Amino acid sequence: MIVVTTGTERDALLHRLHRIEGQVRGIGRMVEEQAYCIDVLTQVSAVSRALQSVGLLLLDEHLHHCLAEAAQAGGEVHEEKVQEASAAIARLVRS
Repeated sequence: MIVVTTGTERDALLHRLHRIEGQVRGIGRMVEEQAYCIDVLTQVSAVSRALQSVGLLLLDEHLHHCLAEAAQAGGEVHEEKVQEASAAIARLVRS
């Protein structure tokens, strides 16, 4: 479950994702129009950074909400959420 604490934060996240979606469509047009490879790669890099930013934002939300709630619950629930967060961090670092 994605927990975004306010509608404003959710709207900001959706705005970022829509902007990234537009950037990806733009890259597709660049390829169709046979744009210079370096220009396409520059845009691919920008999209990658933007997606990493979204990932970090979601991770931050997860740590502040899901993990904090699990810490209060303690026991197995907490351990499961810690392992889940560690795996998510590892995936972000590898990407």
